[in-house]
Amino acid sequence: MHLNFPPGKKYTCLLFLFCVICGAYGQNTSKSWIKPKEVGLLLNKADEKNFLFDDNDYFYQTTTIKGQLLYTLFAWKKFEFNLIVQPQYQRIKHQLLNPSFIGPEIPDYLIKRAVFTTLKSINLYAMEFGISIHRAIAKKLTTELTVGLGFAFIDTETERLAKGFTFIENGSLGISYNTSERTSVYFGGNIGHVSNFEFKQPNDGYNIIGYEIGFRYTLK
Repeated sequence: MHLNFPPGKKYTCLLFLFCVICGAYGQNTSKSWIKPKEVGLLLNKADEKNFLFDDNDYFYQTTTIKGQLLYTLFAWKKFEFNLIVQPQYQRIKHQLLNPSFIGPEIPDYLIKRAVFTTLKSINLYAMEFGISIHRAIAKKLTTELTVGLGFAFIDTETERLAKGFTFIENGSLGISYNTSERTSVYFGGNIGHVSNFEFKQPNDGYNIIGYEIGFRYTLK
């Protein structure tokens, strides 16, 4: 997967995720509630051109890098429930394809048409919290279902979403494989939504489907 981050911001984002993960790892007591049972890094690629959300009005594609902190909540029968915390950075490519989406009823609509029909690079920063349900299906294989909600900031206004505070919602389904006693790799798919719950206008939002790969390390 190729990541095309803007100069400088790639390193700022990676440093932030590295500090979060190392800070959690650095707790010197296994009984600390701050210390997770696992830390990880996940890469995601998604867009709106798919079998569920194929909107001809716009183009939207995102590449995401997530840090992951997993905390055990409880077990029930063969299922394990975990809290997952995911600080993340999204690099978005977006363009309005249908100029008529901006109608004459909108002030300065011709200017906005020209602006919004230009291909844009957008940055989104978020902190996501979710529940991840795991079930072992073989000696080294585990299925995972994750549902998450996050608080985010998006730095560019578009015809579908205002600049500033917004929310992200994600669902993922995948399989993890234990490569050693303390390491594992993850492969899965995800569905996501971005909107601000009517805090600002516009708020048509975006819907995406994608795939993701990850690596995790189990702490002592």
